[in-house]
Amino acid sequence: MMFEKQGVHGLLNNHVHGQPLMATKMKKKSDYDRKSKATMVQQQQKKLGIVDISGLSIDSLPNPSLNLATISNLNLSNNNLQSIPESLTARLLNVAVLDVHSNELTSLPNSIGCLSKLKSLDVSGNLLESLPKTIENCRALEELNANFNKLTKLPETIGFELVNLKKLSVNANKLVFLPHSTSHLTELRVLDVHLNCLRSLPDDFENLINLKTLNVSQNFQYLETLPYSVGLLLSLVELDVSYNRIKSLPESIGCLKRLEKLRVEGNPLTSPPKEVVKQGVDKVKEYLCHKLNSMHESPKKKSWVGKLVRCGTINRRCTRNNNGHTDHDFALGPQYRTMEGIGSPRLMAMFSPKRLFSPRRSV
Repeated sequence: MMFEKQGVHGLLNNHVHGQPLMATKMKKKSDYDRKSKATMVQQQQKKLGIVDISGLSIDSLPNPSLNLATISNLNLSNNNLQSIPESLTARLLNVAVLDVHSNELTSLPNSIGCLSKLKSLDVSGNLLESLPKTIENCRALEELNANFNKLTKLPETIGFELVNLKKLSVNANKLVFLPHSTSHLTELRVLDVHLNCLRSLPDDFENLINLKTLNVSQNFQYLETLPYSVGLLLSLVELDVSYNRIKSLPESIGCLKRLEKLRVEGNPLTSPPKEVVKQGVDKVKEYLCHKLNSMHESPKKKSWVGKLVRCGTINRRCTRNNNGHTDHDFALGPQYRTMEGIGSPRLMAMFSPKRLFSPRRSV
């Protein structure tokens, strides 16, 4: 028996030769059941708006016979597609999930900005060097996966527009920096930028109030410091900064009460020292917290009397009493001025609005 996959729809043709009659009938019944089940699945998928054209090794898309506006989930992954027609994307008005991973795409159509209902976009495993600016119009987008491409930058204002984005994965690219607008992704839960060429991270990361997972590992010789604001990500549970050139962690990380996982191996760390790191995340936080507190210890408050003495407002006189102790007595100093000066009510009245803006009287 041989099974041969034919066409985009993957129809099965069964060839039966020289089998007993009963076995042939049973086989036919089994094939009929399989086809019936496959037909039911296709009908159900069509009803739900699911179209799966993945893994067919096609290099161009067939002319669709169905109404594209009915599709809510389109899977074009694991093919040899080099482009997606602008006209096709523009008609996917109700698509919520678009998966085109593992193709040979060098660009995405600008009409992707028409997908106002798109929630999940997977373009990983392609040859993309940039994302179209129009992707910012996909304001319903919650998950963007652009791993394993050739991205050198992201759209500059992407964080201002994709306000519902919860997961951003751009690992294994050639990113040198993240746009400053990234810090405006207040709904973001996961940010994965490992295996890039990042030199730094935006300074105002504290705006990512819902971020739970941050992975900036394996930027190797490029990433040498972390911004202080990383320690202000109060929802952070997992932080991976391994295999970079970081010498010291920001003391603010000691404030991350929810942090449970911390990876720092592969860095030339001096603060915290290796013996502290080996004891686990709690000891690291304790070390950094203690260091932070010691840096911000306020000096002893100086007496306000001393300030008045230095300003010459009062004079301090020292006298010894009968017991040999020194008594301090204070008196008005020579530089003391009464309110008859510049702050006196009489002088201030001269500059009152009523006086300044009243009509001048003729002399």
